[in-house]
Amino acid sequence: MARKNENNYFKMFAEAVSYSCTAADMLKEDFTDFDPSRLAVRIEEMHHIEHTADIAKHELMEKLMKEFITPIDREDILELSNALDDVTDSLEDVLLQLYMFGIISLREDSLTFAAIINDCCHALKKLMQEFENFRKSKVIKDMIIEINHLEENGDRLYTEAMHRLYTNTPDTLEVLSWTTIYNCMEKCCDKCEDAADVVEAVILKYS
Repeated sequence: MARKNENNYFKMFAEAVSYSCTAADMLKEDFTDFDPSRLAVRIEEMHHIEHTADIAKHELMEKLMKEFITPIDREDILELSNALDDVTDSLEDVLLQLYMFGIISLREDSLTFAAIINDCCHALKKLMQEFENFRKSKVIKDMIIEINHLEENGDRLYTEAMHRLYTNTPDTLEVLSWTTIYNCMEKCCDKCEDAADVVEAVILKYS
């Protein structure tokens, strides 16, 4: 019975990050083929993904409340579930900012940022798929390092993108808008790293 429960929890983690990847794929598509007239529709589609992820999270919480024996500490399950949920929420925020600020054209750096975010989410998905085997896995630490590396790439891009924004943009409203958007995009990468950090802490706890 314990083994069944363990598999279910880890599968729920993998399912949670699958929603993030779907949202990240959508975000990358929207940046690659940007159409401001479709933003409202795409936000609704993104919100559906986020809402479905929330339902899955609530199901995990209900399961957790009913069980006495869990594969890892209950607080770790809760922390990781919240961290994965934050990833999907942060992705939705990016589209919302584009819509709220009435963005009609994208800055080149944002396209690169969307690609890095997508890479972060898919790297996190691989990590979650491997997490079940964390006690014996020989690759899981490298997966965590890869997410850290991608997050660092996001940080470097954020710094350079903000520099270009503030030194080459005379329009104050554009500066304000893209400052907020870049902050949201950096947050996406940060949230992926936060989830990976929880996994790393669990590995250290049980090693």
